[in-house]
Amino acid sequence: MDLVSGYKGVVGLVFGNEKSGSSNEDSYVERLLDCISNGKLSEDRRTAMLELQSVVAESSNAQLAFGAMGFPVMMAILKEERDDVEMVRGALETLVSALTPIDHAKGPKNEIQPALMNADLLSREADNISLLLSLLSEEDFYVRYYTLQLLTALLTNSPNRLQEAILTIPRGITRLMDMLMDREVIRNEALLLLTYLTREAEEIQKIVVFEGAFEKIFSIIKEEGGSDGGVVVQDCIELLNNLIRKNGSNQVLLRETIGFDPFMSILKLRGSTYSFTQQKTINLLSALETLNLLIMGGSEADHGKDANMLTNRTTLVQKKVLDHLLMLGVESQWAPVAVRCAALRCIGNLIAGHPKNLDALASKFLGEGPQEPALNSVLRIILRTSSMQEFVAADYVFKSFCEKNADGQTMLASTLIPQPHSMAHAPVEEDVHMSFGSMLLQGLTLSENDGDLETCCRAASVLSHVMKDNIQCKERVLRIELEAPTPSLGASEPLMHRVVKYLALASSMKNKDGKSSGNSYVEPIILKLLVTWLSDFPSAVNCFLDSRPHITYLLELVSNSSTTVYIKGLAAVLLGECVIYNKSVESGKDAFTIVDSISQKVGLTSYFLKFDEMQKSFLFTSARSTQPRKQLTRSASASMVEIEDVDENNLLDQKNEDHPVLSSIFDAPFVNLVRSLEVNIREKIIEVYSHPKSKVAVVPAELEQKSGEIDREYIKRLKAFVEKQCSEIQVLFCVHKLLASRFLCVIFGTMKSVF
Repeated sequence: MDLVSGYKGVVGLVFGNEKSGSSNEDSYVERLLDCISNGKLSEDRRTAMLELQSVVAESSNAQLAFGAMGFPVMMAILKEERDDVEMVRGALETLVSALTPIDHAKGPKNEIQPALMNADLLSREADNISLLLSLLSEEDFYVRYYTLQLLTALLTNSPNRLQEAILTIPRGITRLMDMLMDREVIRNEALLLLTYLTREAEEIQKIVVFEGAFEKIFSIIKEEGGSDGGVVVQDCIELLNNLIRKNGSNQVLLRETIGFDPFMSILKLRGSTYSFTQQKTINLLSALETLNLLIMGGSEADHGKDANMLTNRTTLVQKKVLDHLLMLGVESQWAPVAVRCAALRCIGNLIAGHPKNLDALASKFLGEGPQEPALNSVLRIILRTSSMQEFVAADYVFKSFCEKNADGQTMLASTLIPQPHSMAHAPVEEDVHMSFGSMLLQGLTLSENDGDLETCCRAASVLSHVMKDNIQCKERVLRIELEAPTPSLGASEPLMHRVVKYLALASSMKNKDGKSSGNSYVEPIILKLLVTWLSDFPSAVNCFLDSRPHITYLLELVSNSSTTVYIKGLAAVLLGECVIYNKSVESGKDAFTIVDSISQKVGLTSYFLKFDEMQKSFLFTSARSTQPRKQLTRSASASMVEIEDVDENNLLDQKNEDHPVLSSIFDAPFVNLVRSLEVNIREKIIEVYSHPKSKVAVVPAELEQKSGEIDREYIKRLKAFVEKQCSEIQVLFCVHKLLASRFLCVIFGTMKSVF
């Protein structure tokens, strides 16, 4: 007998008319509940249960009516009629329908949500949760399945109450964990429920781990085929991430019980040809998120975070995680850009501040034929990739490698040997044979003829990391001179002057609207390189000032109303460095000349305003060391994959503040450097401006004591010199007084003629 089809005809009469009042629905639900509760024949009760489940699934008014009257009836069946499996199934299915929202596109936004109200009513009584958990021990498959669905619906709508109730029920978590070893459909529902349950509840996380969650998670992942598996693998990794996120003790337990080997198997690519479906991409992104959580070591509030972080990073590299990451991020160029970027960020996080891991990366070689250092391969990605996100991620590897790693910086700087001009434009296919430095310098000079400064600015970003806080590296780079493009142009020029030339070229590339036609980050990156180079390094300042147009160009850049606050601000910082690190006494290059030029061409008030505008900008106020990554949940996974794989052209339409490259430039260390420089620049400029150059003149030679001159004669000569100066000053005073009198006479004479 098709009860559902027969029922729909009756329901069509009662509920089909939109003008029918809710009182009809209330009374119909009430009659069905009465039949279920007091009916004499089992068949009638079961038919009524089926009809009730169907109407509650289709009508919001019926859901409201059920919430007002139905819960006591359903819970009584679950409690007292366990032997009647069909009625228990029907009761659970009806409860699931009552807690499932019905989408009404035409309904008002502020309309009451019956499903939320019903979830609230059901979860108010802790005994109801306990009763539902007890049903997980029933033998019937559908009873267990619908119970898990009901608990998931409750957790979605009333998470806190369900979490609190489960914690108070003896063996509540244990029963849920047992479901992970059940049949596949039950297991998957239990996995989804546990994933929701552990997102924020630390106590539940601990109990789940104590119940053997790690072993069960990796067992399921292996059974499902690792990263090649379906959405179940994604759910397993999400549950794993919930258990170790900001939880150092669980990370320690994972490391010291089953270890990191099962996790490494997820990252390992299998087969000679690799295919990346969307689900495999999501699975790998989720696993890379796991890796980042282990690298970070736990919550900031955890006192043992640093020790745990150090141990995790050391152990992971011992387990050859760098090999897997280099395969995903560098060697597998057929992998989705989202995976490559995530792997590169993991490499950066893994080596940051860890000497052994830094050495491990520096010693890695890649390639099956002619092998090359891994760092060279990462540099090639920076110079060649068409993806902005991949450039930022690869650049982050060098940022992490060079930070507080003087030996590593020196190693990279030692390879900076310019190639002959004939070799500098060799085919890019041959750069596998180049040293790191030669490839970097080629990238810096590659674009000088075609006007495309993209590669140049990317190479400049890497060079700024190599020189950061390292005087020896700055000195070595300062000595680099490049051949003139053609012999007829004369002698070679310093690399610094070539970089400034590119900066001027970037600012001159304007379109018809007067706006920059190049990428919005080219000038800021080159300016960052120069700011880093000149910082605390007078020799670089002297080299910069060797070309007089450099200061003129910077003054124009600061005054240019069409440039961004970042460009004007960084140009102002660069000018300030030419003051505070200026050791020159040569006329036209000393600090006073620079300050005087700023005062004349820009004005000190306007100049200092450039600092204030930059400090108040979005990128400065939101600068942070590392950008927090969004949790990769089921709902966010597809969009995360799409967001990571954005075409470069789409990024050019974004606001400056939104550009990923600009966000990476203005990271916390650089912002802090600029802020500290600003304080020193303001103080020094005010000091220089308040003491004119004449007051700091060189001491005359006649005031110095001559060789062999006795003190008495020296004092006598000094006295004569002072008397002579006093006499000259008196004469000048008289002349000044006479000129002032004549000037006043002229003024008064003019006024008298007017009146």
